[in-house]
Amino acid sequence: MLSPHTSALLTGRPLRQHLLLVLASLPLLLFLGVPLLALVLRVSPAALLAHLVDPTVAQAIALSIATTLTSTLLALVGGTPVAYLLSRRRFRGRNVLDTLIDLPMVLPPSVAGIALLIAFGRRGLLGHYLTSVGIEIAFTRTAVVLAQTFVASPFYVKAAVAGFSSVERELEQAAAIDGAGPLRVLRSITLPLAWPALLGGLVMTWARALGEFGATIIFAGNFPGRTQTMPLAIYIGFELDFDVALTLAVLLLISSFMVLFVVKYILAQPARATWDR
Repeated sequence: MLSPHTSALLTGRPLRQHLLLVLASLPLLLFLGVPLLALVLRVSPAALLAHLVDPTVAQAIALSIATTLTSTLLALVGGTPVAYLLSRRRFRGRNVLDTLIDLPMVLPPSVAGIALLIAFGRRGLLGHYLTSVGIEIAFTRTAVVLAQTFVASPFYVKAAVAGFSSVERELEQAAAIDGAGPLRVLRSITLPLAWPALLGGLVMTWARALGEFGATIIFAGNFPGRTQTMPLAIYIGFELDFDVALTLAVLLLISSFMVLFVVKYILAQPARATWDR
């Protein structure tokens, strides 16, 4: 049996360790939190609402919403087959394909913009042929969507791969034995079980597309009402109207926080259901 002195020491040790961890964590937490707090405190709710009716702000918000929803849809349509392929098949060159999907996530956005311009620009590899039939992509709204899709779609693909991989193959095989075809198995078994990861990936993709700047300004330009998204409007506002830049920055900050909160909540549901059992 432990003596009272030994019990007190054992009880106090976790508390001291906890306090030390908190103190050691404070510098980075403050470094990350103080600038964000300063940004929020700088813009009053009245000023935020007042600038929302500014034509530049309204156009940038509308364009950002329209283009990011389109690019997210493209990521869903084009990324789902790729994710299913990577999660279900083992083939030669799979690691190369997986690396290709990861590359836009680590590639500098300016490099992505130049690559898109060289590929789809008027004198680009494919743009030369598109221009000959009257199709212009660079410095248009289409270029905005392509830039966002290029840099953001890997977030959905990686999340979808994880979601599909988490589905137990025995359930799919049992459904197939009962006579369900591949599409029915996908619709009835795989997608319902993988949907939290798929939805989380879509939300992250939308958030990444919403914040895209580097590839867009090089490939699509910065034309108000046509290609000027919220990050590009912040860039111009920093030089011309700092209050507009602050308003858009706060809106993007709030959007990013809400997106991360929603994703964490969605992804926590399967784990919470498992714990409840």
